[in-house]
Amino acid sequence: MKNINPLGLFDEHFLLERLTKLKDPLVKLEEHIDWNIFIPILDIAFSRPEHRNKMGRPPFDRLMMFKILILQSLYNLSDGQMEYQITDRRSFMRFLGLKVSDKVPDAKTIWNFRETLIQEEVIEALFYRFNQALDDQSVFAKTGQIVDASIVQVPRQRNTRDENKQIKQGETPEVWKKQPNKLRQKDRDAWWLKKNGMSFYGFKNHSKVDQGTKLISTYMVTDASVHDSQE
Repeated sequence: MKNINPLGLFDEHFLLERLTKLKDPLVKLEEHIDWNIFIPILDIAFSRPEHRNKMGRPPFDRLMMFKILILQSLYNLSDGQMEYQITDRRSFMRFLGLKVSDKVPDAKTIWNFRETLIQEEVIEALFYRFNQALDDQSVFAKTGQIVDASIVQVPRQRNTRDENKQIKQGETPEVWKKQPNKLRQKDRDAWWLKKNGMSFYGFKNHSKVDQGTKLISTYMVTDASVHDSQE
């Protein structure tokens, strides 16, 4: 006998109920976190006219967009994967207050929202307040900290020794200044790292993660040459 049943009126309700019984961690977050505490910071970040239309037309709810960033940090998802997972997962849609008929923010909208928070220098304050809210409510018991660093490679630069020397001193080679198109293609913040006999060019993401929740509590981005112990 095949386990196929006709679609019922309350099937989605029963599915969400089952997810709750399976201890969906997002339900616990929703019950214990007062999300309204983030609204004043979000309103300040998007108070400038140039930021008001960066989340599509009509704009998506800012608090929902911030909750998307929370999901990204919890599940380590890229912007593209975030768009897909929201569309695919009922637990994500419930956490964000979305219905099947609602429009889901695309990857570019998520990227624009995060970049605005970074430009306005409020993203760290938001995540600090979120982590503080978790601690205040004792939502998760901390089981230790994991400190890790991952290399992010970027296109390798074909510079001369003199050019590299000037870059390392914080200067811009004169010949590049005369060629704006060439200058735009040069990444002057990344640097080289040799590890296990292999050379890498790019940056290094240093992060401190709570072992139990997998939430990132602190992070720092440096060029790849910076040793893990320094951060």
